[in-house]
Order: sequence, then C-alpha cells, then structure tokens
Amino acid sequence: MRRGIRSMLTMLLIAVFVALAVPMPNADVHASEETKQLIYDEAGLLEQDELALLEGMAQRYGAKRETDIIIYTSNNTSGADVMKMTQDFYDKHGFGYDKPYGNAVILTLDMNNRELYLAGFYKAEEYLDDSRLDRIRDKITSDLSSGFYYGAFSDYIKTAYRYMGYAPGVNPDNILFKVWFQYGVAALLALFFVWRLAANSGGSVTVHRGTYENAGTSGVIGHSDQYIRTTVTKRPIPRSTDNSSGGGGGGGTTSGGHSHSGSRGSF
Repeated sequence: MRRGIRSMLTMLLIAVFVALAVPMPNADVHASEETKQLIYDEAGLLEQDELALLEGMAQRYGAKRETDIIIYTSNNTSGADVMKMTQDFYDKHGFGYDKPYGNAVILTLDMNNRELYLAGFYKAEEYLDDSRLDRIRDKITSDLSSGFYYGAFSDYIKTAYRYMGYAPGVNPDNILFKVWFQYGVAALLALFFVWRLAANSGGSVTVHRGTYENAGTSGVIGHSDQYIRTTVTKRPIPRSTDNSSGGGGGGGTTSGGHSHSGSRGSF
C-alpha cells in the first residue's frame, strides 16, 4: 500500500516538473518573435533581397549598441524640408531600442531635392554627434550620387555601429585605432627588440676614433665663409573664393520635444 502511494507521488512530481519545464504560449512569446521594421524604402530604391539583408543587418548591429538604426527613403512629393521630414518621422513612429522614443539613429534620403539628413537621438545623440554624423555622410555620399544605394546604406549601418563603440569626443578614424597600424607598430617593436638582442650578443665594441687616427698628421684645415647679401622676394598668397561648406546642418529638436544631433548634405 505504501509502495503504491510512493509511486503515485513520484509520478505526480514528475508531471509537475514537466509542466513547469514546458513554456505555455502567451502574448509575450509571440511579441518577442516579432521584429520591428527598421528599413522604410518608400522611394523604392532597393530590391527585395537587398531590403531583407539590410533589415537583418540593422537588427543585428543595432542590438549590439542598443540603438535602432533606421533608413527612410522618400520621393517627398510635398517638397518638405529633409530635416523636418526626419523629425516628424521619429515623432510618428517613436523609435527606440527598448522603449518608445529612445535610442535611435535615422538616415533620411529625400529623392526629390537630392538631399540626405542623419539624426541621432538620446544615446545616439551623444555617441553619434554632429561631427561623427558628418563623417558618416562623407563616407556614403559618393555611392549615393552614383546610385549604389545598397552599398551606401550598408556602410551607414556598419559605420554607425563602429563609431558608437568609441567614447564620445574621440576621433573614431584616428590612425591609432586602425588594426593594420596596431599590427605594424607591434611588428616594428618586435624587430627592434630582436635587433637589440642580436647586437648585444656579440660583446662590446672596442674600436674608437683613436684606433685608426694619426695624431701627427690629423688636424682641422682653416676655412671661413663670407656673407655677401640677402634677397627678399614678395609675392601675393592666392586666396580661395569658394565659400561653400559642403553640408553639415547640425541637430535640433522635434515637434515632440526630442533633441537630436544632425548632419545634412546633398548627393
């Protein structure tokens, strides 16, 4: 009798453990399986496979920096200002990695006026300030002008991700941060130490200036220089007449009160 009760209790405990181990379907599980849209190609510049690749890339790199990386293209038939388009787009969708209106960086392409604008919100405003956004814009403008939209958007995602890995105020393109430079310096240091070891292994050098010098015939021959004149030539320095800045623009604040960094230019 007792053996039967123990068996029933054992089976009951096993059933409880199995029930706890198997997750029940609920709304939270379904919500986590859904991914938010990050690429909005309203101008139709990309193929479907390119859209899918960029979506996956933006999801992966954005998750590592806890920042939504957004691309927005528009034909802008209303002729709106590209900066205002970006601000309204952020206010409308409420982008943010872990909450509405949070960390986000947006690239807006205005195909009507051939302008682009980059904006960083919250964490991205700090890590992608005006200067860094200018650098990103400079990197992708050539491809945008040539119609290589996928390549430009891909570089934008990867560069935004890379720049956010450096502390604010640091030049992310400094040669000291280049991997090839670091390897080169390490190789030169290794060669230097090897050379020093090899030089020291041969013993001390006993030859000096007096070894081959004949004191009786050696000496300094008299020599003098005579100053004649100085000629000064004056010539005007040419000045540039090009006052164009080539872009920039800086950040601002959306109608919803969200401040951001910014960079603006043509392509």
